Amino acid sequence: MAERKLNLTDLKPAQPRKDRKRVGRGPGSGKGRYAGRGIKGQKSRSGSHKMRAGFEGGQMPIYMRIGKLRGSTSRDAMPIGPFRTRTVPVNVRDLDRFDAGAEVTPESLVEKGLIKNTKIDVKLLGNGEISKKLTIRVHAVSAGAREKIEQAGGTIELLREPKQRRVRQHAAKPAAAAEPDEQTDGAAAEAPDSEE
Repeated sequence: MAERKLNLTDLKPAQPRKDRKRVGRGPGSGKGRYAGRGIKGQKSRSGSHKMRAGFEGGQMPIYMRIGKLRGSTSRDAMPIGPFRTRTVPVNVRDLDRFDAGAEVTPESLVEKGLIKNTKIDVKLLGNGEISKKLTIRVHAVSAGAREKIEQAGGTIELLREPKQRRVRQHAAKPAAAAEPDEQTDGAAAEAPDSEE
């Protein structure tokens, strides 16, 4: 059986074409006047289907109705409180992208795509393992990460000296306060002798 040659008159779309709905073209079209949007209301306006997450039509949303932990030390009060972070974390396992003997700096971490920029200090954390000898220069390092880097033969240099934590000392009772009592007791003991 001879194959039929393809002609321009034989070309057809892969799926049958369907004309788009033309709205707002008069009452005779079936989609006139309100163009299928109904009468007034939120859904008759443009952009009504692009609402932000948690929007409840103007009603007080659930995340504002429920109770919250108050105070500057709760996670609801971020970014203030002890949960605020001033560093961007990089784990030891992420350093496998570097070749052995390479120098790891904030700039090289940006090039490898491990951090976005060098505006925030970098802290090296100890998750994972490393077997390459690297020279690392970051702002802070955890004890576990330092141990793993040194075991692999690498070195760590801090770009910023760690801040010393202040230890609160409880005020001891001054010894001078006890002396007047002793002096008064001695004077009271000597007083009867002088009267005699």
